[in-house]
Amino acid sequence: MTDASELLKTPLHALHLELDARMVPFAGYSMPVQYPAGLMAEHLHTRSAAGLFDVSHMGQLRLVGPDAAAAFETLMPVDVIGLGVGKQRYGLLLNEEGGIIDDLMFVNRGDDIFVIVNGACKHGDLAHIKACIGQLCHVDAQFERALLALQGPQAVTALQRLLPDVEKLVFMTGAAFTWADADLYVTRSGYTGEDGFEISLPAPVAADFARALLAQPEVKPVGLGARNSLRLEAGLCLYGQDIDTTTTPVQAGLNWAMQKVRRTGGERAGGFPGAARVLAQLDGTEHLTRKRVGLVALERVPVREHVELQNTAGDTIGEVTSGLFGPSAGKPVAMGYVNLEYVATGTRVHAIVRGKVVPMDVAPMPFVPNRYFRG
Repeated sequence: MTDASELLKTPLHALHLELDARMVPFAGYSMPVQYPAGLMAEHLHTRSAAGLFDVSHMGQLRLVGPDAAAAFETLMPVDVIGLGVGKQRYGLLLNEEGGIIDDLMFVNRGDDIFVIVNGACKHGDLAHIKACIGQLCHVDAQFERALLALQGPQAVTALQRLLPDVEKLVFMTGAAFTWADADLYVTRSGYTGEDGFEISLPAPVAADFARALLAQPEVKPVGLGARNSLRLEAGLCLYGQDIDTTTTPVQAGLNWAMQKVRRTGGERAGGFPGAARVLAQLDGTEHLTRKRVGLVALERVPVREHVELQNTAGDTIGEVTSGLFGPSAGKPVAMGYVNLEYVATGTRVHAIVRGKVVPMDVAPMPFVPNRYFRG
């Protein structure tokens, strides 16, 4: 859907227009890609102070019932049952081939498992989850709720003025708060590599809450453009570009997201879609042919997604999946998939940009240090 009249609008749509945002179609919604300050300024402000993002296009779900955690665990190679109350975790919905249907965040709130999925995938995810575990727990879609992300080193300073005690949260934990008689749920998490928060709240109060945040001296609005450059510098995958149903978690370098209890020899090993393949890749009994790597260009030429990667002899060895000039890194950075013999840090590869060779080196991620608050 690209006709503006057909696009859905988030609860902050009028505020974006008031702030003179440039709106673009994204995941079926009209979303702000940048504000008048521009992508570079918004990116750097988030790294130095606090940026406010509207991510209300994303899908929010509740899984309710005594068997909700056990049921959800059957869909992912992730420890759900062992997650403590108030703790958050990154998860991966897999298909029968071990391919990634979506990546998501979930938190054990005690009376439910609260799940946030990607906007473009949310209706498919809802149908998939209901079909697989709808008989084992109640699956409640809350797609009407708003979701804000406040990211950056001064996010906590600004947010605690509105929500006292929010500073007590640490990375990947969450708690319920009240603001203007509305029920909010806040996690100390995000997708920028910075300290920050994601705030789920009822649509009717979302614009007022956003205005209250923007009234704080540390906070400025930030669009999808800077959100993309921030997450790439942090070495984080974008679903649909860096991971999809053709990539497994091991190919994507997401081994850290699969806890020991779900691996071979673990107490609850396997039992998820694609387990045979994923565990074989983890154990080294199935040979990987390609893997996701970080890449840094040696020239100031941005290398974008779908650019072909070659070895120094001119043979095709892979493809870039995300790439741009990193405002904080100060150089072009990218990630992509290469044949296994080229994954070592420091390996020289050639990106073919409009017929020209741009030399790149395989580099560790993140490209800028993460600054999550762990207490």
